[in-house]
Amino acid sequence: MSDLPPVVEVDLGLGVRAGFSTRGGGVSRPPYDALNLGYGVGDDPSAVDRNRERLARWAGAPVAYATQVHGAGVLVLSAAPDPDAVSVGEADALVSVSPDVAVAVLVADCVPVLLADAAAGVVAAVHAGRRGLVAGVVQAAVAAMVREGADVERIRAAVGPAIAGESYEVPAELQDEVVAIVPSTRATTAWGTPALDLPAGVVAVLRSEGVASVVVDGRDTWKDPALYSFRRSRSTGRFAGVVRPPA
Repeated sequence: MSDLPPVVEVDLGLGVRAGFSTRGGGVSRPPYDALNLGYGVGDDPSAVDRNRERLARWAGAPVAYATQVHGAGVLVLSAAPDPDAVSVGEADALVSVSPDVAVAVLVADCVPVLLADAAAGVVAAVHAGRRGLVAGVVQAAVAAMVREGADVERIRAAVGPAIAGESYEVPAELQDEVVAIVPSTRATTAWGTPALDLPAGVVAVLRSEGVASVVVDGRDTWKDPALYSFRRSRSTGRFAGVVRPPA
């Protein structure tokens, strides 16, 4: 279909539908152009509705979104949400155990992480920002998947586009606080100041949890105009990492 958005697909196992959206393929006007999927950023809600409908057609199922609070909360879904529901509740990770519902997280510099055990029919979408990574959201998502029948040794992960370590400048004190919990996040900006590498931290946590199959997108939201970045432009939209279990 011509109105399907150009989602960058990732292979997370037989029958799993997974990928990361970009700014392209939507109807929102500047500065949110074009496939903004986030409400509450100043965009026309009707445009966001239409954009979300397009992503759902790509996913092949209704897409559930949470109200993200930079924590470690996880919600497990076994059926599609109410069609009028903007959010299924507060959480920073969503797990789906049914092909009738895809799950997504919204980002504009934070790390979107997609997880899947295709054999078990269990998938997860995780919003791993600085605070969520420190709070243990990645570990919480893996644990929730295992409780639903997933096997850590079968879980495949995709770490999506996010602000890179060389672009994410932070005060030295904040860097020390995060590195004390997730050492692999320590980085230096391209201009030589303290920084955090959140994707590297996510990869390290996944490895420590026993997830061996991890692919990293590597695109830097701060540098890539095809992606939304809150640091680059405060008035901006949100793109998504979305995943659906196999039918």
